[in-house]
Amino acid sequence: MRHARGSGMRATSMWMPVIALAVATAGTMAVTTSVQADEQAASAPGGRQAGPGRAGGQGGRGGGTPQGGAPIAWEDTTGFRSMFDGRSLDGWDGDPAFWRVEGGAIVGESTAETPVTENNFLIWRGGRTADFDLKLEFRLNAGNSGVQYRSRQLVPGGPEGVKGQWVLAGYQADIDFNNQYTGMLYEERGRGFLAPRGQFNYIGANQAPAVGRGQPPPQPRPGDPPFGVRGQLGALNANDALRALIKQNDWNQFQVVARGNVLIHMLNGQVTAVLVDDDVTGRALDGLLGLQIHVGPPMKVEFRNIYIRQH
Repeated sequence: MRHARGSGMRATSMWMPVIALAVATAGTMAVTTSVQADEQAASAPGGRQAGPGRAGGQGGRGGGTPQGGAPIAWEDTTGFRSMFDGRSLDGWDGDPAFWRVEGGAIVGESTAETPVTENNFLIWRGGRTADFDLKLEFRLNAGNSGVQYRSRQLVPGGPEGVKGQWVLAGYQADIDFNNQYTGMLYEERGRGFLAPRGQFNYIGANQAPAVGRGQPPPQPRPGDPPFGVRGQLGALNANDALRALIKQNDWNQFQVVARGNVLIHMLNGQVTAVLVDDDVTGRALDGLLGLQIHVGPPMKVEFRNIYIRQH
């Protein structure tokens, strides 16, 4: 079963403060500020004059300081703690056939001789993820990977039909070499695509069960209530523009912000996905964190500079 702690929470009271935090952290979304508008109006003939609280006044607008504060540097780890010592897998639990440390990074690798037959995870045992901020860098040379959070570990031979010891189900910050999915919010062994890259999405109560890719959407049984609302509340930057920022065969900076039922992904300084999850029976408000190596052809993924700030 999935965690459903805090089922009485309402998203409306917390959407905008958390979204504002994400945008301020990213610091790169293209908008025209009211300061610019004020300055343009003040410079025009008969234009509005700067007063207290506006550019040139005492209220903090103008003066070279961006509204909301300057972008927070990636290197700023105030309040964070390191999850990886750069030398060993202390605090992590996974299959040594696939996971090791090399060159100051955690490496997950499959080969023709040691293929991955079931999505496999290196699980962090240093704590759990409820409300948190995560920073890490990744590099991928092929295939598919991801960062699980608020996830549950499945039992071999259990009802989910898994065979391996290190299998997780739950929210995932997705990564793939072709960058079709990198940056989006996916739910492994759950509700599937929750917030594709470039979207600010909402999921209501009473969701349809997940189906395989390419399968028709399920319909409610006769006499059952209709499935709940699920869809896009708004758009972030365009999917193609965000994709262009992702580096192949090079290091990328990934961030996750989780507060209650609001989840935010950021990649190389841009907000890539936002979800408000009101599906009380389907969502998770707490769980494990893990790094994924995916089934498929041989691949190698690396993670370094992994930090978490828990609340």
